[in-house]
Amino acid sequence: MTAFLVAAFLIMHGLLHPGVWTAPQQPDRPSPFDPGHSWALAAAHVSPAPARAAALAIAWYTAVVYAIAGAGALASSGWWPTAALVAAGSGLVLKAVWFDPWLSIGVLLDVGVIVAVACTWPASVY
Repeated sequence: MTAFLVAAFLIMHGLLHPGVWTAPQQPDRPSPFDPGHSWALAAAHVSPAPARAAALAIAWYTAVVYAIAGAGALASSGWWPTAALVAAGSGLVLKAVWFDPWLSIGVLLDVGVIVAVACTWPASVY
């Protein structure tokens, strides 16, 4: 049961990445953040369209690697913690380069994955 819950968390958290980054922007309501605006890429004079494309590519990459980690946890494979660390790392890069306070919960979740893997918690899935 624990492996199922860990796998479900990893997969669902991963799927939130493209969901958040591809959410449609409504003209009458301002969105919480703009995926086309990155403080780091703006400093490098990157225009919004390539910045948005890069954000979406990293978001989808993060989602796929989280899904792989979840499937590995469900299958009790020995490599799923490494995949979870890679996914959490790419998620943190995404949120750092396109930082917005609205994304703070995602930062905490990614850090939580790293801490859980480092502490081998929950022990029953290792």
